[in-house]
Amino acid sequence: MTIAEVCNNYNITADTLRYYERICLLPQIARKSGIRNYSENDCKWVEFIKCMRNAGLSIEVLAEYVKLFEQGDKTIEARKEYCR
Repeated sequence: MTIAEVCNNYNITADTLRYYERICLLPQIARKSGIRNYSENDCKWVEFIKCMRNAGLSIEVLAEYVKLFEQGDKTIEARKEYCR
């Protein structure tokens, strides 16, 4: 899915998506011929980020959560703290 399609599907700007990628809230998006090609998993991250932002989480808190997630199952308990 192109960045334009993701923007339309999730009502988010291209600048915001690029920012989320730059600060590592999104994984590095694969490119096809130099154009971002969002996978289904990438889109799930976009949905998650939007949901958490709408719930009031700051970018900083969300970035910490993503870092914990990337460390795997050993951080499940710590991640649950963000949901309380």
